Amino acid sequence: MNKRNLYIAIVCSAVVFTSSCKREFLDPALKTSVAAENAFDTQFRIESQANSLYGSLKNGSFYGGRYLVYGSIRGEDFINETGNLVTASDVWSMNLANSATSVKSLWSQAYVTINRCNVFIDGMASKGNSVVGDALGAKYTAEARLIRALSYYSLLQVFARPYADGNGSKPGLPLRLTGITGPGFSDLARSTVDQVYTQIISDLNYAEANLPATNATALLNTTRAHKNTAIALKTRVYLSMGKWTDVITEANKLVPAVAPFKAKVNVPNDLVSDIASVFKTPYTTAESVFSLPMTTSASPLDYPGTQNSLASYFYFTNATPGTTEFSLNPAGVIANTGWKSTDKRRALIFTSAASKQFVAKFTTASPYTDYVPVIRWAEVLLNLAEARVRSTNTVDAQALLLLNAVRQRSDATTVLAPATVSDFTDALLLERRIEFLGEGLRAPDLTRLLLTIPLKGSAPAKSPTETGYIWPISSEELSLNRLMTDN
Repeated sequence: MNKRNLYIAIVCSAVVFTSSCKREFLDPALKTSVAAENAFDTQFRIESQANSLYGSLKNGSFYGGRYLVYGSIRGEDFINETGNLVTASDVWSMNLANSATSVKSLWSQAYVTINRCNVFIDGMASKGNSVVGDALGAKYTAEARLIRALSYYSLLQVFARPYADGNGSKPGLPLRLTGITGPGFSDLARSTVDQVYTQIISDLNYAEANLPATNATALLNTTRAHKNTAIALKTRVYLSMGKWTDVITEANKLVPAVAPFKAKVNVPNDLVSDIASVFKTPYTTAESVFSLPMTTSASPLDYPGTQNSLASYFYFTNATPGTTEFSLNPAGVIANTGWKSTDKRRALIFTSAASKQFVAKFTTASPYTDYVPVIRWAEVLLNLAEARVRSTNTVDAQALLLLNAVRQRSDATTVLAPATVSDFTDALLLERRIEFLGEGLRAPDLTRLLLTIPLKGSAPAKSPTETGYIWPISSEELSLNRLMTDN
């Protein structure tokens, strides 16, 4: 793909553009097309490209739906209803091939997003910064680097061995950091897991330093990156690396030592009193550190698309019955007696006339415009709680307060009081299963700790040493990249 066509592809995914990517758009005589050499000529064009990076991230094959679906259904809390390979029955059954739709589409869309970030970063360095000035240029570049970091992090969770296996020494990903705008750049060997994580942290550190402390509105504070976004994501990344003291360092930038645990700087992120409000319009709560917005716009496409949305995978109602891909496992977390019937999070589960249960966090009908939560304040608090206990091998007062802040927001009658480290970590992992049900965190929680992925229904368990614990590499990457090796 030449530079001009690559730029047009970027423009067509921009959420701020209203014209669709049609054949006429490629006519060089039309005023709607922009040559690559002019792509960074104005702030409007630069802003449009920055927005398009978020558009690429929220593609239905990536964070618009499927990445969160895969992270949920690989765990033990869902049962497959359809047996449809196109809609991830092979992900659920832990039986993926290199040529599987899920494998190829996730790998492809993540690297498309990474490359768009790289092209944008290169363009800002060569021209864009001189147009908008160094400070604004650094802000735009910081957004691109945060999206690139999130994309690489997400790929690591399924396509590479967990950091805990060999302290990051195992094969990771091809670490592409410059934009590809033509043929001849496919061959690149895998960097180690540690090298990829090092780049992720570097990108997020740059993002923290150069993003604004706050954006202009609640909507932009939810949907566009700011300093708290970068810091919050670093708590997740360091948790996945098992670097507990680094989790604490990052979280302490935001989280007060004592309750109420409202962010002490930048955007005033906080737990909202009613968790259900996080998943309802306008989706711009203080808890939503970073979410991806969806609208009904079809030109350009601004929603996940067919067979991608969280609602189509997880939600079912008697009023509008249809084919829902995954119900909740009756023997999974919903059966846990510690999760009381009066817990407000139970209201985010729907029971059908056939007595099957489904996640009811994402409930809008086609074209499925639920915002997609990328990271919530509740996760930051639980990340800090876990890191404090694991770092010292003791249960301290703040860790207990943080754990209970999340529990008691929805279940005021319960006080969790695990006395031992083992009991605390068990309680915390259970709390994460309940709190983030259907939000894609369960499988990464299992693999980062090298825990066996439990069986569910007819799907087998997978221990950390078994084939299938991590995904095979996309057959397309293996075909095009002569230096690539499979898992």
